[in-house]
Amino acid sequence: MDLATVWFLAIALLWTGYLVLEGFDFGVGMLLPSVGRDEPGRRTMINAIGPVWDGNEVWLITAIGAMFAAFPAWYAAVLSGFYLPVLLVVVALVFRGVAFEYRGKIDSPAWRRRWDAAIVGGSLVPAFGWGLVFANMLRGVEIGADGVVRSSLPDLLSPYALLGGLATTALFVLHGALFLGLKTDGPVRQRARAAARRAAFVAVPVVGGFLAWTVHDRGTGVVAAVAAVVLLLAAVGCAARRREGWAFAATATAVVAVSVVVFTGLHPELLPSLVDPAYALTVADASSAPYTLGILSAVAAVFLPLVIGYQAWSYWVFRKRVHVEAA
Repeated sequence: MDLATVWFLAIALLWTGYLVLEGFDFGVGMLLPSVGRDEPGRRTMINAIGPVWDGNEVWLITAIGAMFAAFPAWYAAVLSGFYLPVLLVVVALVFRGVAFEYRGKIDSPAWRRRWDAAIVGGSLVPAFGWGLVFANMLRGVEIGADGVVRSSLPDLLSPYALLGGLATTALFVLHGALFLGLKTDGPVRQRARAAARRAAFVAVPVVGGFLAWTVHDRGTGVVAAVAAVVLLLAAVGCAARRREGWAFAATATAVVAVSVVVFTGLHPELLPSLVDPAYALTVADASSAPYTLGILSAVAAVFLPLVIGYQAWSYWVFRKRVHVEAA
């Protein structure tokens, strides 16, 4: 296995870690109005992800940084071809981070409502946006002989891409509801269980439909797609028996399976061309020089275990359930 393939797998792993960890953050944010119906409830939900949400976003920074270093042509094509959805995602993440920090600065219901809206929007837009982007990467874009990516908003909003965005949104809502059932107590935990049941009715068929379409078009990832659907059904069953730990583990593994389907479909064509298959951007064409990949490998071997170890430790420290009493 050459270094280009190794780094493709490494980037797939980084994106998978981001989607698993930030996925439940997005789900909690989107559920804020319905599950956190009062201030103690919303405070409980925010406290549940408060110690970890910014650490989870490090996976995104690392994944995009690895794309830039290991596959600069892929990085440039994705960020230029999907400029508008990526920009909206980044802006939403900024507002979401600011909302977490400023929501409690002033003791005013109107002030908190505005920042709560920023949290909901800052969670919904990335949840939908990343699904839209990855679906378009699988579908392909207009790449000419000059290697320039040309895309317009109508092209990006194809039925397949919209289904991809809905799939990730529904999956993250279910993932977040099960996380709240595992992490919180009191009324929030009860409402989160009900939200998980409702979310499952949407997530299972939508995610299953997107995976079936992907497998049909790309011809790969059949086993992972079936595993993802089975895991979602298992999560629903575990949640019904109030085994929140197993249910959350099942949705986390389902996100991994979905990621496997996506990245299996992206190899070896990182970005298919809708103009001519010969113009597709491949792993071999987009990778950096072997010397650069070798240096990156040495750096990653030293620092990646440290980052993973630190984050695992932080999850262990903040492992207890969260509950905020009414004043």
